[in-house]
Amino acid sequence: MSAPSGPFRLRDIALVAYGPTVVVSVGHGAVLPVTALRARDLGADVGTAALVVAMLGLGMLVASLPAGAVVARIGERRALLYAGLLDAVAMAAGAVTGSVVALALAVAVSGSAYTLFLISRQGFMIEAVPAGFRARAMSALGGSQRVGVLVGPLVGALLIQGFGLTSVFWLASALSAVGGAMARLMPDLGAEGRAREQADGHASVWSVLTQHRRTYLTLGAAVVVLGASRSVRHSLLPLWAEHVGLTAATTSLVFGLAAAVDLALFYPGGWLMDRHGRAVVAVPVVLSVGVACLLLPLTTGVLGVAAVMVLIAVGNGLGSGIVMTIGADTAPLRGRSQYLGGWRLCGDIGVSGGPLVVSAVATVAPLATASVVLGLLALGGTGWVGYWTARLDRARAARVRQPPGLSR
Repeated sequence: MSAPSGPFRLRDIALVAYGPTVVVSVGHGAVLPVTALRARDLGADVGTAALVVAMLGLGMLVASLPAGAVVARIGERRALLYAGLLDAVAMAAGAVTGSVVALALAVAVSGSAYTLFLISRQGFMIEAVPAGFRARAMSALGGSQRVGVLVGPLVGALLIQGFGLTSVFWLASALSAVGGAMARLMPDLGAEGRAREQADGHASVWSVLTQHRRTYLTLGAAVVVLGASRSVRHSLLPLWAEHVGLTAATTSLVFGLAAAVDLALFYPGGWLMDRHGRAVVAVPVVLSVGVACLLLPLTTGVLGVAAVMVLIAVGNGLGSGIVMTIGADTAPLRGRSQYLGGWRLCGDIGVSGGPLVVSAVATVAPLATASVVLGLLALGGTGWVGYWTARLDRARAARVRQPPGLSR
């Protein structure tokens, strides 16, 4: 089945495109803030509890390439269903287990399921949305994840008050199952292409990675920089807030303000990308982090920290969906899901690597020095991101101007 003909309207696919993401993200948003607390309840020390939380990112990282291969064989609709069911089982296990090790495994499985979920979502959007609306559609997909992450902790807090800590895991389990079941509402737009690939023989993950290695080493490296820059707000900023004496409650309020700014800008960012290219928002994502990290050591109270967080939120909000959009722009027809798995791996390396850089520098230097080092690295990364995304924009513009008879 091909995408529907006629004038495209984003709202026509809103339910099937964004409904599952909002539903599942609410559950994840509820669980993320309390995963460490659940580990502590089971007897983990602080370091072990932090490791349990890190298992989510590890699960996503490890599953990136296999998830792409799975989607290539079974399609986005079935992958979404299986991802929802797998995540539901993992969250239920997190609720009932009495073992820290089992909780860590459940969190890792949840991360793996979420990667499968995200790749299937991205693949569906590539099929369903015309190229001229692609950035807005992907930005809205990123925005729907942000809605869940913003709403989830509020719902989770209410549940914990009435039913205890494990109730949020049960909530996440139920919502993941519902999100997976919503796959039945989706048309299987990639069926024809999947059938052709099956007839010709599915491309291996390694062959796809090798064939597109230049893209991974250039734009993929830019995505690593983007992911690392975004992760700074979750690693460096809370440490600095504590350093200048902000309470946990005040820090949470400031993060909430930044999240609201982030959420408000996702659609304008998508509009800018569709009208003016990918570089116009990719650069601010990294540049805002670089400037913010250089300014952070100058802050001494809540207003300064809030201003820095909002600066990062502006860049991050405008860049909502930028990684998925660039991945969709560069994805080949043959081996697309395998390619998107590799693309997801680039983003996950950045997200996982950012906090490691913060930790490594902060171990041997004061936090202010770590902030300056990160700021300088981000400014250097801005040049790389700007150069390669601008080249992508020029290549896209050339394809648009190319006579139809000469298109590939």
